[in-house]
Amino acid sequence: MVNNSVIEQLPEHLKCFITDQYHELYTPQDHAVWRYVMKQNLRKLTLVAHPAYLDGLAKTGISIESIPSIDEMNHILSKIGWAAVAVDGFIPPAAFMEFQKHKVLVIAADIRPVDQIEYTPAPDIIHEAAGHAPIIVDKEYSDYLRNFGEIGSKAFSSKKDNELYEAIRHLSILKADPYSTEKDIVEAEAKIDHISNNMGIPSEMALIRNLHWWTVEYGLIGDLEHPKVYGAGLLSSIGECTSAMKKEVTKLPYTIEAIHYNFDITKPQPQLFVTPDFAHLNKVLEEFTNQMALKKGGLEGLLKAIASGNAATARFASGLQVSGIFTNVLSQNGQAIYLNTTGPTILCYKNKMLPEHGKDHHQDGFGSPIGKIKGSLKPIRLLSDADLAELGIIKDLPSEFEFESGIKVTGILRSLIRKDRFVVLMSFSDCLVKYQERILFEPSWGIFDMAVGEHIVSVYNGPADPVGYGLNYEPPTEKTHKIIVPKETRERHKIYTSLRNIREGHEPVSHLTEIWETYLNNSTHDWLLACEILEISKTHHLHYSKDIENHLKLLSESRPELDQVISNALSA
Repeated sequence: MVNNSVIEQLPEHLKCFITDQYHELYTPQDHAVWRYVMKQNLRKLTLVAHPAYLDGLAKTGISIESIPSIDEMNHILSKIGWAAVAVDGFIPPAAFMEFQKHKVLVIAADIRPVDQIEYTPAPDIIHEAAGHAPIIVDKEYSDYLRNFGEIGSKAFSSKKDNELYEAIRHLSILKADPYSTEKDIVEAEAKIDHISNNMGIPSEMALIRNLHWWTVEYGLIGDLEHPKVYGAGLLSSIGECTSAMKKEVTKLPYTIEAIHYNFDITKPQPQLFVTPDFAHLNKVLEEFTNQMALKKGGLEGLLKAIASGNAATARFASGLQVSGIFTNVLSQNGQAIYLNTTGPTILCYKNKMLPEHGKDHHQDGFGSPIGKIKGSLKPIRLLSDADLAELGIIKDLPSEFEFESGIKVTGILRSLIRKDRFVVLMSFSDCLVKYQERILFEPSWGIFDMAVGEHIVSVYNGPADPVGYGLNYEPPTEKTHKIIVPKETRERHKIYTSLRNIREGHEPVSHLTEIWETYLNNSTHDWLLACEILEISKTHHLHYSKDIENHLKLLSESRPELDQVISNALSA
């Protein structure tokens, strides 16, 4: 892999998703599929794509002639502060967002089969490299993409989200495999329908993924009557890019309301959203962010963390961050007054784990009151040693105090930690913590480390310090199916290679006549192969060009599913 500082700085827990591209394994037909799609897209996108896309194609070094290597792309992307890595199909949404946060494009290295040339239900290199990469050359859009990753990686998922992700990944793998049975596909579609219809209240991740879909993947820009395309899903799909501009596809102004529009990744979209400009994208994202636990914190945020079942972080008003799996919260009058994690937990400040407060120290979980001490005019974080003494809290002496919530703490203050003049943590020995008749902590449990803060200002997905926490992602167990190419197809691939050699001047044009005769004698007529032969014959004004055109027209008449792709090729 080409050296790229962006990739080198990726956190370790993301690297498990990175795979090799194996560029040498692309077949000659794969390169022909890439070439066909790129030629058609360029012809149509010149009229409908945002200017930044066409400019970006040149700047990112993406050629229409053959599938780019990710190494080549990284050489170019490094100049604009981005990078690309190969992954196996869909990866979990949180990981996808985090890659984006670090300005890394994840590229599914497989390429769509020829029978899905207009639209593919699975991510592929045409979608990722030709769709996503060029548009990030635009600085304003690039900033939006990175910002989206930053926010999206902190959004809470639900267990149902994870089920739906796995079901969608499974279906996309099946649909990309020509050997999948109709029965398996129908069963996979039914499973997605069942999960989708029983999702319950949408999670933050479900809602923000809708925003991602209607902007990054399927976004339009400009005015409602004559918008331009900037979404990668449209830029990389001949079929959808064409249909997107039809009146039958509803065009809506892009607002926060887009969070309520779900999508089916395996089907064309019934409506699309139009943003007036790229700056507006960040305005809507900020509006959504203000609704997230990341910004609101409090009881609502802690309940989202508990519901997710994943590692999360709660930040106290003092700045102290508690990262672990949250399992319980006590509340009073709609306010959180005590929180608990279960299992290994770390304490952090400004996203760095505090010394001696890692998983080893808090291996069984963590609990702490939230709020102000009764009788104190100031929050605990603002109290000086003298202020604490007035409340009877003096180092190495027994103390007893009560929170405004009624939580009582009895123990001996052994140490406290201040950061940026704030008290963030107080540690007590021989400590008893009670709420009404309930014991929250007892002396036999050891040292009671009490987080300081009158309220929880932020709660978000993931640990504050992933390295300190030892965060690990598990890559998907189901891998994209590697298609075994039959012998007959491999023979046709040799013809594709010869055609490329003729086009590039490595074989004489006279070989084309023999290739055309071989094609006609072959019982399996490959329409894409005929299109490649036609292109060269027309370039060199060969007399049988008309015969090839007539053959293709007859082929489209006998096989209606090929009518559009052949028509596109004949119009080029």
